Amino acid sequence: MSDFSIRPERAAEAVARHIETLILEGSLAPDEGLLPERDLAARLNVSRPTLRDGLKILQDRGLLTGEKGRGLRVASLGRGAITDPLIALLADHPEVEDDYLDFRDVVESHAAGLAALRATELDRNRIAAALDAIEAAHVAALPADEAEADAALHQAIYEASHNLVLLQIMRALSGNLRSNVARNRGRMFTLPRIRDHLRDQHRAIGSAILSGDPDAARTAAHAHLAYVRKAARDIAESQAHDETARRRQSGGGLGQRR
Repeated sequence: MSDFSIRPERAAEAVARHIETLILEGSLAPDEGLLPERDLAARLNVSRPTLRDGLKILQDRGLLTGEKGRGLRVASLGRGAITDPLIALLADHPEVEDDYLDFRDVVESHAAGLAALRATELDRNRIAAALDAIEAAHVAALPADEAEADAALHQAIYEASHNLVLLQIMRALSGNLRSNVARNRGRMFTLPRIRDHLRDQHRAIGSAILSGDPDAARTAAHAHLAYVRKAARDIAESQAHDETARRRQSGGGLGQRR
């Protein structure tokens, strides 16, 4: 027998490594379902028993999960590692949003610069598509769609940075802290004066990345996050004032005012 023959367990390991790489690079996203077994085996050009062995390896490592009869899907990676009582505490406190945006400023400015240098044609197409979606939602005055396109643009920039650590950490954090951030971002898109600024800032970031100018991309991303932080603070302050005024009018709900 040749020393170079492929043993079944080695083929299974190769299958596991291939899928593992797709997960690491973000091609397979957390919670994404895999193709049916028959299709997977055909795509990977392996037998179904070998495929099952490879998938079992990934299940044992906690990278894949699934219920009987429902197929396999990528585990909620990062959310388990980053979701502990501290992160839950952060997610429950709106005041943490400013610190989160401060962190995003540092990370996304760097990511935008990297994207300007490293983006492939496919990356640039995704960024251009996200910009087009932002513009279409803006013109149609659809705040929810515009907020969703905003998130898609930032995700595309993370991916175009080709920094796997940055991509996975930001993907996990955005999932864990999404509720407060998404809620406040959604409110921003209901205010015309803010919507116009956000649209222009996204254009500036995207244009700099698409033209391959890392300095302009970093500058535009920093200006955008600085503006978002200020807008979020202003909205929170305005809401706090409104709530205080309502409490004064009603005696905090405990008085007998009429």
